[in-house]
Amino acid sequence: MYTQTKRIWDYNSGGMSKRVTTIFTLFISLLLIGLAAYFVVEDMAEIRAYIRAHGWYGLLAAVPVYVLMGATPVPSEPLTLLIVSIFGPFIATLVAGVGNVLASLLEYYLGTHIANATDFLSRKEKLPWGLGKMPMTSPLLLIFGRIIPGYGAKLISLLGGVYRVPLGLFLWTTALQTFLGAAVTAFGGYGLLKLLV
Repeated sequence: MYTQTKRIWDYNSGGMSKRVTTIFTLFISLLLIGLAAYFVVEDMAEIRAYIRAHGWYGLLAAVPVYVLMGATPVPSEPLTLLIVSIFGPFIATLVAGVGNVLASLLEYYLGTHIANATDFLSRKEKLPWGLGKMPMTSPLLLIFGRIIPGYGAKLISLLGGVYRVPLGLFLWTTALQTFLGAAVTAFGGYGLLKLLV
């Protein structure tokens, strides 16, 4: 019992071990993100009304909404289409792209804490089916893995953090795919709006 306690509590420094601190930080981060995302999803009608009523200020408020929606399974495309209907496809592409890249950075951050809490880097070679040898630093995997329907983008962002993909590589591959997807949604939605109106 004493040896387990000694591992958790570092008597030399008078504080908690790095692993316990990491787990605590991850837990608090997930709790705060979850609560914020819950309130965003629950108040989506009010958020849409705010964006519509406040113009450019509402547009600025949309960026953190994208970030928080990135932490939930709720898709952000309806918000993008709302912005298209008010500001047009170019502005909607820019706002959706920036918001979703920031959401990916949040997921990357959570992935780094998961890696720290589980000591993943020292254990990855023991993963079954060769998963420890997955080429996570491959730009092709980082770009095309995001195309996987459903949670491909979220999974790639989390794994990017877990595998410690260099941040510069992660950012440019994320931005490329995210802005392309935002443009498809915004301009496709704009075309549909023109057909319906």
